[in-house]
Amino acid sequence: MSREYNQNTISGDFEFEALRQAVNYQILLTQELGKFVRGRTLEIGAGVGQMTVRLRDLPGVQFFQSVEPEPVFCQQFRQTLPEQPLIQGTIHDVPGDDWDAIVSINVLEHIEHDREELALAHALLTRKHGVLALFVPARPELYAPIDRDFGHYRRYTRTEAVSKLAGAGFKIEKIRYFDFAGYFAWLICCRLLGQRSFNPALVRWFDRLIFPPENFIETKICAPPFGKNLLIMARDG
Repeated sequence: MSREYNQNTISGDFEFEALRQAVNYQILLTQELGKFVRGRTLEIGAGVGQMTVRLRDLPGVQFFQSVEPEPVFCQQFRQTLPEQPLIQGTIHDVPGDDWDAIVSINVLEHIEHDREELALAHALLTRKHGVLALFVPARPELYAPIDRDFGHYRRYTRTEAVSKLAGAGFKIEKIRYFDFAGYFAWLICCRLLGQRSFNPALVRWFDRLIFPPENFIETKICAPPFGKNLLIMARDG
């Protein structure tokens, strides 16, 4: 098994500038994660720290450890967040088994042998019966050239995600689709039109229009019947 993410990624950081514009999206995702994440928390695949600055400040978090395998990202991370604990490596390089929570956002799809990754996460959480907060791209029919550019091996179905988590020893506590409107945007722009990059201005417009925190239908009313991503909370079974 490779100890790194998918090496077929064309450019590891070409999406970061656009994602910086998705402020409301990040806030709302953090709020969802904050309902479960607490105690000693491990962030797998921290990138340059865009979500780190939000996750580490969740009220239930007591200690926050970031992990990132890409040396260039680690360099940027340390420049931006010099005080934040960071391991340059993968989940293989994490010491101990006393973690209360693991956060994995847009990481598992980059790993060819994802069942082994989930088994390793389970081993780190077993002693404290901790929670795995998992956020992955969903709906295989959306898989597009830009997914390959990102280094995605797959987009998940609910059935596949549940099966693989159960096989690793996890019990699902919550599973729901996330980003209903994004499903259609991705389908049209990326799947049908073959778009292979993000326009930061359009990302910012979409973020402010679809994800206003004071009126977000997905969290205030009900979970959507499908969406661009899956948000899963799973605990040691």
